[in-house]
Amino acid sequence: MKWNIFILSLLLMAFTISAKCQLISYSETEDDDVKDLSYEIIGKLNGNIHIYKNNRDIHSITLYDAQMNKVSKEKLDFLPERIINENFLLFPDSYLMFYEYQKKSIVYCMAVKFDNMGKKVGEPVQLDTTNVSFNASNKIYNVINSEDKQKIVVVKISKPDEEKENHVTITLYDKQLQLIKRSSMTLPMKERNATLSEFQVDNDGDLAFIKSNGSGQSEIVSSVKLITKPALADTIAITDINLNGIYLDDVRMKVDNYNKHYLVTTLFSKQRGGNVDGFFYYLWDKGTKKQILNTTITFDDDFRSDAKANGPNKAALDDYYLRNIVAKRDGGFLLAAESYYTSTSNNDPFNRWNGFGSPFYNNYSVYGNGGMYYNPYARNYANVTRYYADNIIMLSVDIKGKMEWSNVIHKSQQDDNTENNISYGTFNSGDMVHFLFNIETKRQNLLTEQSITPDGQLVRSPTLRGLDRGYEFMPRHGKQTGIRQIVVPCQYRNYICFAKIDF
Repeated sequence: MKWNIFILSLLLMAFTISAKCQLISYSETEDDDVKDLSYEIIGKLNGNIHIYKNNRDIHSITLYDAQMNKVSKEKLDFLPERIINENFLLFPDSYLMFYEYQKKSIVYCMAVKFDNMGKKVGEPVQLDTTNVSFNASNKIYNVINSEDKQKIVVVKISKPDEEKENHVTITLYDKQLQLIKRSSMTLPMKERNATLSEFQVDNDGDLAFIKSNGSGQSEIVSSVKLITKPALADTIAITDINLNGIYLDDVRMKVDNYNKHYLVTTLFSKQRGGNVDGFFYYLWDKGTKKQILNTTITFDDDFRSDAKANGPNKAALDDYYLRNIVAKRDGGFLLAAESYYTSTSNNDPFNRWNGFGSPFYNNYSVYGNGGMYYNPYARNYANVTRYYADNIIMLSVDIKGKMEWSNVIHKSQQDDNTENNISYGTFNSGDMVHFLFNIETKRQNLLTEQSITPDGQLVRSPTLRGLDRGYEFMPRHGKQTGIRQIVVPCQYRNYICFAKIDF
């Protein structure tokens, strides 16, 4: 009898431990949390989750406790009604909100501090202003911060009419928003399709960004320069990156603060307009101000066959885009890229697969209990943009540019006229990197999780428990709020709510 009780106790303990492996807590929907709500998950402070919301130019910050019950809601009445752009920077005991707004012909770049209960601390601080002759709908300023959050840079790029140059204003602040240095410069942009991108600041306050030149085709890059600016200098250094005759796409950069390196990487093609062949890597050393790596990795047929969603092997990587770059302590790096593409078509009523039913009834609509009336506009169907997000490829590369391991997460996602429910979100638990994404089962999206270990082993987990019916997760907009915790927005009916997932 005692042995039976002992065995039963062990089973109950095992069940309890298993049940605690993953827990989902949902917030309640509110009347003003409509599906077109603008929001940003700020993070966790003092045990509460802070979320910024903007509904019809009414701004607020809502706090949720560990069970996602609403603690408080702070209305941000000091903000102007219409904000062009906003973003947040979280600290252990407070956070900063950066925002832009236009008043008459002036665009203001502002910052305001909040405490750990979401209450405003002091008055908003004006960081910069710009005179414009139009109503600004897109952001003018780019606010970036260093990895240790001790340095903040505000970048403004302006291009005078009919001049082939860009005026760049760079303002450096500390975390208390005390001005350190303001610099202005003019960069010639005479090359065809020349662009400035990938502005990043390292922990020393030094700025780095990319100037890339197109080759006449919209997304093909034939020339790249690395531009660096020391924190307290008014001058810049331009380094030409030798591409050795290859062509790049969607050039990305990553600051490695531990090793004092700047990484430039992207997918490449050996021919202009050709199929993607692999990854290009360029590593620049900040101390010596010289390159220490300029190489490529070309994928073989086995990898292409594993990575492709459909089509021939030679085109297996053509729809992939670089999503994540992680610098490693040994000077190497991890990369994750996703197959992502769209298609646009009109809703042909004679297509049985588009959900509009039989073509023989295309001029009628159901009315009442089976009655029909003539509808002369029944065939005027709007165009549909279908979004696809398929497999994820992951690579680990050492400091010499050699691939240590690779793996593929297989998935197939699609949705019409929205991309909120497809793609993936990630969080790092220290021992593994976790990927969260939806899979369609019996016409219902179910959230699932797969992880990658430091040596490249893929761990496939079962579908998450506690997935209440009716909640559609949007993992691509999720944010990690703890070592094994992530908050993911959801759509429930016509409202937005938030789910906290503890692993």
